[in-house]
Amino acid sequence: MAGQSEGEEPFYLPTANEIALFEHAWKNRLPVLIKGPTGCGKTRFISYMAAQLGRPLYTVSCHDDLTSADLVGRHLIGDGATYWVDGPLTRAVREGGICYLDEVVEARKDTTVVLHPLSDDRRILPIERTGEELQAPPEFMLVVSYNPGYQNLLKGMKPSTRQRFISIRFDYPPFEQEQQIVMQESGVDEFNAKRLVSLGQSLRKLKEHDLEESASTRLLLYTAILIQSGFEPAEACRAALIEPLTDDEETVEALMEVVYATYGQ
Repeated sequence: MAGQSEGEEPFYLPTANEIALFEHAWKNRLPVLIKGPTGCGKTRFISYMAAQLGRPLYTVSCHDDLTSADLVGRHLIGDGATYWVDGPLTRAVREGGICYLDEVVEARKDTTVVLHPLSDDRRILPIERTGEELQAPPEFMLVVSYNPGYQNLLKGMKPSTRQRFISIRFDYPPFEQEQQIVMQESGVDEFNAKRLVSLGQSLRKLKEHDLEESASTRLLLYTAILIQSGFEPAEACRAALIEPLTDDEETVEALMEVVYATYGQ
């Protein structure tokens, strides 16, 4: 769980109307659901929008063991006394910030129920352990994200929860925009950026290997950083792009053939 202070503005390159849509949602006090594949820029977008709007950002990476107390807060014992500590959701409400729950479907269902009164017209956060009922200020915003590719019967988002949000669908950027992102973020030259993005798009088209994930923009950036620092390109691709996609050695070697076709052996 992390907080971001005001004034930090990460680089973000829009691909559609997502900035305007997010701004309108914030102005109208609407919660937002962002869905898209891993490494396509969802988290970067939220960081950028928090900076644009001048609001503190509290990010929570959801997981199976996340409890409602992790979000709302808990009593702690120290110096012989018991005291209350706000969780990130409560701090965001008190400060009129943005609370971002990344991969919200990973959290337990009994945990996400705490979001319901905040994601409808009540915009309240009941804190049972202290007896408080916080009214979210106009500046507060609730944002959640998930990867639809991971959806299954056990970890799909309940319709009763999903329909409380407006949705923004993300995907990997178009070729020229992804090339610009890779250049901007890694400092790699245009020639290598173009080859990397071309390689990434080729890997995304390979369906027969049953990869759980596609070659993400994030992995292309990692590869570009290694190349920019002087590492051999094909081996940079193996370490930062191919190996993270699969543990199967035969699949790795098959994917490396695509790399060699681009960079040579």
